Amino acid sequence: MTTTPAVLTDDLRGADFYHYEALLSHEERAILLKARAFLRDAVKPLINEHWKKGEFPVELVERFRGSGLTALPYEGYGAHRPAASHLLGGMLAMEMSRVDASVATFFGVHDGLSFYSVLTGGDREQRERWLPAMASMEKIGAFALTEPLGGSDVSGGMRTTAERRGDTWVLNGAKRWIGNATFADHVVVWARDVDDNQVKGFVVEKGTPGFVPVKIEGKIALRIVQNAEITLTDVRVPEADRLQNISSFRDVAEILRFTRSGVAWQALGVMIGAYELALAYARERRQFGRPIAGFQMVQDLLVKCLGDITASWGMLVQLARLQDQGVFRDEHSALAKGFTTSRMREVVAAAREIFGGDGIVLDHDVARFFADAEALYSYEGTRQMQTLIVGKSITGQSAFV
Repeated sequence: MTTTPAVLTDDLRGADFYHYEALLSHEERAILLKARAFLRDAVKPLINEHWKKGEFPVELVERFRGSGLTALPYEGYGAHRPAASHLLGGMLAMEMSRVDASVATFFGVHDGLSFYSVLTGGDREQRERWLPAMASMEKIGAFALTEPLGGSDVSGGMRTTAERRGDTWVLNGAKRWIGNATFADHVVVWARDVDDNQVKGFVVEKGTPGFVPVKIEGKIALRIVQNAEITLTDVRVPEADRLQNISSFRDVAEILRFTRSGVAWQALGVMIGAYELALAYARERRQFGRPIAGFQMVQDLLVKCLGDITASWGMLVQLARLQDQGVFRDEHSALAKGFTTSRMREVVAAAREIFGGDGIVLDHDVARFFADAEALYSYEGTRQMQTLIVGKSITGQSAFV
């Protein structure tokens, strides 16, 4: 692997204590630095006001279209470039969450869950029909798996049904916590075929009769993300819009294996964002005639944060290598997601503590990181579910109920 020199001079140097960015090639690091500047200049100034209102900054979609940052993990279908390494892809997800976890989640739903579902589940005609517009963000996607009365049991307890009638499928049921669903151009909906009891995927276009997304209000985390509860009442979808390469929940699990690692990188970004804020505040805030950065207990909190960041980053670097080598398994992404999101909780709590009373107001940003961490801790599988995946792998015994 071609690497850059291990001496870094940009503003992430404090968090990148072991110089993990130096593992990127010169070309990859140029992309990362471009993304960092774009997120700082185009995204960060918009976030707090929209987070406070619970609104998505729609103007960001247009800005992302010209950023060159869409569809980086993929080759072809409008990307016009070789696919990025998983290390670069992960660091880009990290970079987005370092600024805002909601924007990273929006991107992860569209560019990860939805795009990857069509890429792996669609046939050639479907990929050519949908993916170029998704790669350019002319069309925005969503991914509807979770249901109101189900969570981790979705593989065997999916209540949304699909019934084939000639060349048309009729969908009935409900979905919940579906990011981007209030404005997405199409939503990948997962439903259980009543004939063979297997899960299948359907691309449902915006405005289809019987498909009703309603925004979930009152969230305390990821307030910018437009999560919806969707009701499906006799929604008719042509056979041509059923993902042809999906035949069971095993195929869905393959998609989640890919995207779950992205959540781990997002958790790392949240840690870095909160840590950087706390470190800067500790240097500036004065008590008893000197900066609180010189107090032993503040340094203890900061070093614990840096240790959690460094350990998580090292794990994710090796995870990316396993992905690039094609030996990446469910238990690898499960361990990473469970570990990093747990460490993230510790880091954002410590960062908020360093701010004292200032840590509970939006003005200083750390309150947003503290709140948003709770959503990342839960979505795409709780820590307990990741534990059971890894536990089965290392013991050979399934503890799932």
